[in-house]
Amino acid sequence: MSPRRARHRESSRPFGFPRGMDAVEEWPDGEWKVRMLTGASSTKDYRCPGCDQEIRTGQPHLVSWPNWPGGDEERRHWHSGCWRKRLDRGPGRSRY
Repeated sequence: MSPRRARHRESSRPFGFPRGMDAVEEWPDGEWKVRMLTGASSTKDYRCPGCDQEIRTGQPHLVSWPNWPGGDEERRHWHSGCWRKRLDRGPGRSRY
């Protein structure tokens, strides 16, 4: 397969990285590893720490954890929008 064709196929995936691969994102609260999950890959319900609502089985979402040794023990499942807006919430602000 030509490099041009491979590049085009990868660029159509969410957030610019291939499925099943982790991206490292730098935020004011540190470096985070982030993995996009398709609805087909999720096998159970999770609770989003950003909005405290369920992420139902089959719903696309992401998983993040701190980018340090042992950080994978702190993995959390997030709605994509909640992850991007998590720093906008300050103490005492409502989630809704």
